[in-house]
Amino acid sequence: MNLGGLVVLTTKITAVLNSTIHAINTVIPVETEISEPSIIVEPFEHASIGVLIGVTGDVLGRLFIEMDRATVGRLGEFMFHMPLSDELLESFAAELGNMVAGNLSTHLSNKKIEMEITPPTVISGESLMYGFNKAFNLTFQLKDIGKLTIILMIENEPS
Repeated sequence: MNLGGLVVLTTKITAVLNSTIHAINTVIPVETEISEPSIIVEPFEHASIGVLIGVTGDVLGRLFIEMDRATVGRLGEFMFHMPLSDELLESFAAELGNMVAGNLSTHLSNKKIEMEITPPTVISGESLMYGFNKAFNLTFQLKDIGKLTIILMIENEPS
């Protein structure tokens, strides 16, 4: 492993994590408490509504946004000033994922880090996620709304 490559990857991951925090604070107009980032090993257990977005460019991986159904409903109602029916919860979660990932990508481009995103995939119910080298967990406590967790799964290693 090239130590210089590790420093570059670490710098990029730090920028992605900081830009993720910026994206959440920009997209979600709610007072937020953020936990310290932590590292996860596979498998990651998911038990609610999640949005999976592929990430390519300078950092390869996937972004996974997870909330329980009640949190998705309260957040949707807060942002749109109307309750969301059960049919709209997954649609809202996908759109929220799109907004967060798009804002993240734009913020990173201002830092000269290239990031392209794939369309969101909604995963509802219990599942286990495998297939990543490293994963970083950021948890956001949204005041009077609930908890939102973002997992950044990294696939590429420095060369």
